[in-house]
Amino acid sequence: MKESILSLSPGLWKDYELIDTGGFEKLERFGEFIISRPEPQAIWDKSLSESEWRKRAHAHFAKEKNNPEKGRWEQLKKMPHNWQISYENQAGLNMKLNLAQTSFKHIGLFPEQAVNWDYIYQTIRNFPGNKPKVLNLFAYTGAASVAARAAGAEVTHLDAVKQVVTWSRHNMEASNLDGIRWIVDDAMKFIKREARRGNFYQGIILDPPAYGRGPDGEKWVLEEQINEMLKVCAEILDPKEHFLLLNMYSLSFSSLIAVNLIQSNFNNVQNAEHGELYLEDSFHKKLPLGIFYRFRSF
Repeated sequence: MKESILSLSPGLWKDYELIDTGGFEKLERFGEFIISRPEPQAIWDKSLSESEWRKRAHAHFAKEKNNPEKGRWEQLKKMPHNWQISYENQAGLNMKLNLAQTSFKHIGLFPEQAVNWDYIYQTIRNFPGNKPKVLNLFAYTGAASVAARAAGAEVTHLDAVKQVVTWSRHNMEASNLDGIRWIVDDAMKFIKREARRGNFYQGIILDPPAYGRGPDGEKWVLEEQINEMLKVCAEILDPKEHFLLLNMYSLSFSSLIAVNLIQSNFNNVQNAEHGELYLEDSFHKKLPLGIFYRFRSF
């Protein structure tokens, strides 16, 4: 098993740049526009001054005092509410991704996941035999789904929020693709139904939130339910040819937790990697942004 700390190679993604981090915030460029927003892991000092941050940023996300998960965007320079960027890699993946300012500080993209998009794309391109059936759970706005579809997979994209599934469809269409199967459902309920039906997938992608709600109010708590979810995923993952990618963002989680979860629920795990994802700012400070575990049978 290989332990890794993975990040984008600086400069390879022309439409994204992590400019500075610190003071519980991050300053990022997406295409032509620069935004600043909260980042709980950035507990160190900023390298640039506060005035320089405000001078550079087009928009700043200000948290609500009573609800740190919500807030509003303060417009500092003229920029659109919605815009689009590109992602390309050296293996031939080329995606167009739609961004927007939301009330939850997110913009529809987690750039540290680019290393996983590359992994998904290359794994499917090299998949033995027929192209795989891939299930993307907690799929959000679907960059991983688009990467899998671009590589030729038969993709099922599942999220509990109808609006982000619609957003994902727009990302697929902007990338000149079609054919993704869209599901609005609770992830646990869906995979249990698939297990009862005897359905198998050759690829499973999971990026569960720390907390969440299903479309009918179903409660999701990562620590309480991820073990059960992986047990069910083991039932529907093709035992012969397969890959699985697990990503988790929780301030309290070590990648060793992912190791224990996978090893206790899956047999014959091969070609495994686990570790941290991070992004490096222009001052060489490394911002940790979650843990991952991924394995494949070939």
